[in-house]
Amino acid sequence: MRKYHPVLTGFTLVLFSLSAQAQIPDSARRFFQHGQKSFAAGNLEVAFEDYSRAIEISSRLDSRKTAPADLLNAANSVDHVTVIDPFTANAYASRGVVRYQQHYLDDAMADFNAAIRISPRLAEAYLGRGVIYRVKGNLESAGGDFDRAISIDPRLSEAYTDRADVRIEKGDLDGALADLDRALKMKPTSPETHSLLGYVRVLRNEPDLAIASFDHALELNPQLASAYHGRGNARMKRGEIDRAIADFTRALEINPDLSFVYMNRGLALMLQGKDADAQKDFERCVALDPVLKVELDRRIEKVKQLRANN
Repeated sequence: MRKYHPVLTGFTLVLFSLSAQAQIPDSARRFFQHGQKSFAAGNLEVAFEDYSRAIEISSRLDSRKTAPADLLNAANSVDHVTVIDPFTANAYASRGVVRYQQHYLDDAMADFNAAIRISPRLAEAYLGRGVIYRVKGNLESAGGDFDRAISIDPRLSEAYTDRADVRIEKGDLDGALADLDRALKMKPTSPETHSLLGYVRVLRNEPDLAIASFDHALELNPQLASAYHGRGNARMKRGEIDRAIADFTRALEINPDLSFVYMNRGLALMLQGKDADAQKDFERCVALDPVLKVELDRRIEKVKQLRANN
């Protein structure tokens, strides 16, 4: 039913305040700051290169004759780096965010691990690693890292939101609500947190409250596809099939690669007797994510039973 992308966007901006260490060369700071600006502008390749240069300059690489291009490769491996300042951990964690946004999950994990080895109390690095574990489906490790991030920095609102997501997956809706309440008290303008709260309310069979949460999320970010999808689910619970289909369609306009939204829109179309259109959505769903085939077949049979009983 639900698709939530764990919160990693923008915490590089937090990390820069940690970087004012006297022994760090000015050039490393400049690369770091330029990397932040590039990241904010969506230029991920440049951000990756900038953070890599910051890592290289703020560390002592193996003393050997190395071509300039190979210096960057050496900076990509923590095995070749002797750290001289926690600044380097911040650069690794920031680069990990870039790699996550580029969908290089293993590389992002390596950067977060490097940051933690260098600076074991860098909360954002545990947050980042927890997100990778969550995306990979390792709920226990993800929850452990979010717990660790919160224990180090109880003000890190994203960690509460991401831990709530893990708790939802484990069926702990009360724990998830507590985390979301804490996150919203710290950052009331987070659209992702309001959207995730909406999903909890759908699961608690509170469609009216869920729609209010999704509406709030969309006021904050009209391009949040997950909020349209969630509101569509809530409207299905209220029997508002046409409006649900409109929400599912809007989510797909924003992101046409959301397999689970094709599934839910197809099921809504089936309820309206539009089987040919539904079949197109089902085919697209399975093409994007073959693993959903079993769940899709189960839900199709359920809709067929509902139609037979009406």
